[in-house]
Amino acid sequence: MIDTKNITGIILAGGKSSRMRTDKGFLKLNNKLFIEHIIDALKPLVSTTIIVSNLKNYDVFGLQRIDDDIENAGPLAGIYSGLKASKTEYNLVLSCDVPLINKRVLQQLLDAVENDIDIVQIESQGQQMPLIALYKKQCESIFLKLLLNDERRLHKAVSVCNSKSIVINPEDDIYTTNINTPEHLKNITLC
Repeated sequence: MIDTKNITGIILAGGKSSRMRTDKGFLKLNNKLFIEHIIDALKPLVSTTIIVSNLKNYDVFGLQRIDDDIENAGPLAGIYSGLKASKTEYNLVLSCDVPLINKRVLQQLLDAVENDIDIVQIESQGQQMPLIALYKKQCESIFLKLLLNDERRLHKAVSVCNSKSIVINPEDDIYTTNINTPEHLKNITLC
């Protein structure tokens, strides 16, 4: 088992949120901000949490916030920036639009660590989810090389690394739901 001292939480909160038309991290679900749900899920598993966002609004949470090193380059650049700032070998990476995520689902990533695997990602409903994943620090240099060659596709970056997917139980699929539109938020609130 990995010691929490060797795990950093990285929350990606720098997206444009064009479909939601507002910053997703500050949306509320059950009277709590999305980002607060994510911070709480990470807290028992990590030694520190980094928020990757150019928005100073996130400073209110008292966590380390870093700007994207490469702006407007999508989640690949966000993960690269988080890994660059991280001081630990293992990094739990989450997007800010999965407020239902919980410790139990994240623990499955930690339990699946292998020495020769760089990335362990969740697979839910047949979809690989590289934004609910554990990344080794060594991915930083690989991602930078891809970004410098104008590669922006996260799935391409994951395919270049040694990665594996953890298929979660169907009853846990709800916890990995991405909320990207006002309709998604309304539907999840009704559940």
